[in-house]
Amino acid sequence: MARAQVRTGHVSSNGPVRRGKHALGVGKKGPVGRSRDDGNTPADAEIKIGSRLKHARLVQKLRLRELADQVGCSESFISKLENDKVRPSLSMLHKIVGILDINIAVLFSDPPMQSPVLIVRADNRPIIRTDPLARGPGIALERLVAAAPSGLIEANIHCVDPGGHTDGAIDHVGEEIGFVLEGKLELTVDGVVYPLDIGDCFFFHSDLKHSYRNPGKVTARVLWVCTPPTF
Repeated sequence: MARAQVRTGHVSSNGPVRRGKHALGVGKKGPVGRSRDDGNTPADAEIKIGSRLKHARLVQKLRLRELADQVGCSESFISKLENDKVRPSLSMLHKIVGILDINIAVLFSDPPMQSPVLIVRADNRPIIRTDPLARGPGIALERLVAAAPSGLIEANIHCVDPGGHTDGAIDHVGEEIGFVLEGKLELTVDGVVYPLDIGDCFFFHSDLKHSYRNPGKVTARVLWVCTPPTF
């Protein structure tokens, strides 16, 4: 396998991101993996998606075995997933929703808004936790705003433990923008590795294969905005 190219240096319209010299005013410790002095931590109750996945599978008239064969996993794993006993990795979740012909936003969407303005308090952000890769460090997503299935945009804070990484590159329709709030991130897009530090930002078209990892020693927190909704 060819080794991914690593680029650093000044930012251009289509080049890599320049390392930022000034961090945002993020004085409080982040909520995932660290304590906070003000008590404003996201709701640690994990979002349950099993019943919605099962419903989508039944709509497609797929047996557990049929879905498992297409995903490339065991039938027992799909069964446990539908009963919220295991958590999928991000790439597996992308594969599953593609087979079921739904958007990930369908799994995590909240009831329709009752007001034209949605406010999510700091202590009420739900967390999407993915299966720790190879029983090692994992990834969690703090949902800033839960996208509706018909929505045009979504925003999350990706919290990546030291050494944590996606389990393979993914691609899909859309565009993505990110801003590194804390820590370090290595973003790989179309085979090119972009080292990112606090204050750096990025943009790319989602149809390019992309993945990321945290090469640092502290949890990385990245504000990540996607359109259309992906997670």
